[in-house]
Amino acid sequence: MRWLAFTAPDLRGVCYGFKDGQLSALRHGMNPDTPSLYERLGGEDMISALIPAFYVRVLADPGLAPFFSHTALDKLHAMQREFFVMATGGPIQYSGRPLAHAHHGRGITRQHFSQFTGHLVETLLDMGVTQEEADEVIERINLMANEITGTSY
Repeated sequence: MRWLAFTAPDLRGVCYGFKDGQLSALRHGMNPDTPSLYERLGGEDMISALIPAFYVRVLADPGLAPFFSHTALDKLHAMQREFFVMATGGPIQYSGRPLAHAHHGRGITRQHFSQFTGHLVETLLDMGVTQEEADEVIERINLMANEITGTSY
């Protein structure tokens, strides 16, 4: 097993990396009494409610909906659930294809990514998440922007 890991100070101890080709997150050096972002957001219940509410917005956006026209929404929701749990420091590892591969050749621009994350922020705020926590979610998602927009090659 080989880890390619990277950290950033704004992640409050979360280490993101690739293990056997899969994106993973680990919490390192955190006080065990400090709840993870996943826990502060409301854990599995929150993530399970977030994904369908978020995709209602995304699929209603004429600039984003075409990206999902041939996508099985049940599989998309399952993969996004794993991704959001992992990205927020929860107990699940993302098992989908590497992000760069999954999004390669789809024509996703920085503008599309910005629209997507904007809908995420709106959904989080509507669900009662604080602006600070929503910003922390976006900081973590932004770490993957280059892979999603195809600018990591």
